[in-house]
Amino acid sequence: MHADNDLVVIDKPAGLLAVPGRDQAPSAIDLLRAMPPFSLDEPLRIVHRLDREASGVLVYARTLEAQRHLVAQFVSRQVEKVYYALVRGYVERDGEVDLPLLLNRRRGRVEPAPQHGKPALTRYTVLQRLPGHTWLECRPVTGRMHQIRAHLLAIGHPLAVDPLYGGSRAVMLSHYKPGYKLNRSGQERPLVDRLTLHAARIAFTHPQDGRKVAFEAPLPKDLRATLRQLSRLLPTP
Repeated sequence: MHADNDLVVIDKPAGLLAVPGRDQAPSAIDLLRAMPPFSLDEPLRIVHRLDREASGVLVYARTLEAQRHLVAQFVSRQVEKVYYALVRGYVERDGEVDLPLLLNRRRGRVEPAPQHGKPALTRYTVLQRLPGHTWLECRPVTGRMHQIRAHLLAIGHPLAVDPLYGGSRAVMLSHYKPGYKLNRSGQERPLVDRLTLHAARIAFTHPQDGRKVAFEAPLPKDLRATLRQLSRLLPTP
């Protein structure tokens, strides 16, 4: 975690709300306010969002001026954002998705809307091909709600785990490992059962002095383990 007079940067775990929600579940802001050097009335201000079931780097502003400065950078597309995504299927090559998106309130998700949607651009790079999956680096140029999730579905490669956008509910090793044997309980524990999306890096201009700063969040244990297990199934060169 990083904290100074203007901003706070954390590595948010999957399953934790970025901001207080309706179900009264604890959010990252609630937990921060219970920790030193913060106070219960610490004015942590939203700069951007990260889905509850995603993990990774998340930024809050500590002053109104810092919030305005940072939000302006997001709006003007001056913020560098790097995500890692495990997707279904084999992505053939690097590419980009330039597809406007619009919220479908009835379905509770955003969808392609070339005529009426808001501009949305995501660039992606193939990092590794794994059994049944591809490990991607994604760089969203714009910052629409669920942008990466919707764009990956649009190219036929949804996140490996993302039921709302065409993915599965979990990645199970038995689906890919021949001769897989269950444990004594007869149950299989999933390799990962949350959004296979991780915010790895963010870079922007600091609101106090204008210097370029960057923050990174290491890959969490569940995604590291999933990549390791799937990599073991690759043919030996």
